Amino acid sequence: MTGPLDGTLMGRHDALLLDLDGVVYEDDHPVAGAVAAIEAVRAAGVPVRFVTNNASRTPAQVADRLRRLGVPAEPEEVLGSAQAAAHLLAGRDDVPDGASVGVVGGEGLLAALRDVGLDPALARDLDAAPSALVQGFSPDLGWLDLAAGTRWVREGVLWVATNLDLTYPSSLGIAPGNGLMVHAVATAAGRRPDAVAGKPLPHLFRTAAEAAAARSPLVVGDRLDTDLAGAVAAGHTGALVLTGVHGVDDALAAEVDERPHVLLRDLGELVDPAALARVDERTAVLRQAWADSGATPEARERLDRSLGT
Repeated sequence: MTGPLDGTLMGRHDALLLDLDGVVYEDDHPVAGAVAAIEAVRAAGVPVRFVTNNASRTPAQVADRLRRLGVPAEPEEVLGSAQAAAHLLAGRDDVPDGASVGVVGGEGLLAALRDVGLDPALARDLDAAPSALVQGFSPDLGWLDLAAGTRWVREGVLWVATNLDLTYPSSLGIAPGNGLMVHAVATAAGRRPDAVAGKPLPHLFRTAAEAAAARSPLVVGDRLDTDLAGAVAAGHTGALVLTGVHGVDDALAAEVDERPHVLLRDLGELVDPAALARVDERTAVLRQAWADSGATPEARERLDRSLGT
């Protein structure tokens, strides 16, 4: 029995787990080819889940944003580091129900903490030390937020970072990510976060795969250190798409625990039968380059040719 995805990369998998920033969209613009590819996957009856380290929006806001861009999405299909951080705290004995939690971040993080029965407030608005502090990305963060976070971290409160992404793909180009903001607080406070909730830890990907009832999901992301490392840790096939942070040279030089199984020019190659042979060729080139312990000029030339660059 044949199906619409037979002979494509996506035809080898039973769910699609997508990062968002740099993969599906940049700011308020869809990445070229992304909408059509996701529509094709959904039309074939394959579950799609959106797995993001960006903690600035709620799942409902993310789903609404995706729909505005032409991608059908429901809040329950969105899994983010804000939810992972909230559940991490809610599961701790030293953070009781209703405990005060300081936030260096935005509404997405505040809402996630409320959803698990905690009492969040922006760190800059707190007069008394909270039971814990959570830090996540928000484009509205300012010096006062970082200064307030530093105050509570220096006081010794439990400190959880949603993620440590150093960069963030935007319409302005590669911009500072949550990891740099966490580093600023860590440097000022003289200590590191007590825990990190999101990618590259495997929890988000495993939860997404379970929710999609998938045995062989495909993870697609634009970062080796979060998306691909998380896929490897979760035991899933990982594809690096070249529309965001990391590129060909990064893939060739990737560490063992961050190596992509697949290299994609864009999401359109997921559902294009004509692209499958090129994708398989790239896999072979990458594996040989890693075995040779070097990104040789020949390997780069073959990949560039396969990518049409």
